[in-house]
Order: sequence, then C-alpha cells, then structure tokens
Amino acid sequence: MFSSMDVSAYYLWLKAFHIIAIVTWFAAIFYLPRLFVYHASSDDAISQARFKIMERKLYRGIMTPSMIVVVVLGVALLTINPNYYFSAAWMHAKLTLVAVLIAYHFYCGHLLVIFRDDNNQRSHVFYRWFNEIPVLLLIAIVILVVVKPF
Repeated sequence: MFSSMDVSAYYLWLKAFHIIAIVTWFAAIFYLPRLFVYHASSDDAISQARFKIMERKLYRGIMTPSMIVVVVLGVALLTINPNYYFSAAWMHAKLTLVAVLIAYHFYCGHLLVIFRDDNNQRSHVFYRWFNEIPVLLLIAIVILVVVKPF
C-alpha cells in the first residue's frame, strides 16, 4: 500500500506529465488549423502536397498521441480522489469542455481527410475563425481548474 507521501508524490508526477501532454496537445491543436488556413490559401500543387504531409504528420505523430496521453493521465488523476472530483461542479464543466475539445480534435481529423482528398470547399477565412475555438476552450478550462468558480 502507498503511504500518504507516496500518493502525494505519485499525484504530482502524474499532474506534471498531464500538464506537459496538455501543452503538447494544444501546440498541435493550435497549429493544425493554422496549416489549414495556409493550405486553403495555396494555389500550387507543390504547396498543397507539402501541407498534406505536414498536416498528416502533425495529426498522427503529435496531436493524437498527445491527446491519448492527456486522457489517460487525466483519468489516472481522477482515480486518486474520485469522490472529490466527481462532486465538484467545476470538474463536470471542465470535463464537458474537454469532451468538446476531443470532438474538435476528431473534426480536425475529418478536415484533414477533406484536404487530403482535395475536397476542401471552405476559404481560409473559415479556418481562421475555426482556429480560435481551442483558444476559447483553453481559457475556459484553465479558469475552471485554477479558480474553481463553482
């Protein structure tokens, strides 16, 4: 069995790696839609082919693995004190926003396929606005976790 010191250290290590994974995931989730902006603006085949490679590698090599680590470590953190976390309204709101962020992630994967298949019908302006969604989610999630307003 773990002593209270062991659980505390375990929790802090999990939390540290969870935050590192969050930073990595958000870096990718901010950059991929920006690539979509540039891809939607490009006219030549060479640029479009380059963006397809960059988008695929970012999504599959960084963004998705980071999301998986975030979720796994987040679940591990929740299991340390589930009674507290699941009774806190701020955590329910945060988990709802995380679910929205995961849906956003998979929608980015859908857009990746649309670009891959040369079926994009949207302008760079759409992707500029689309790129702002994770910023709003990040702000709300951080406020919920740090301030715990309810």
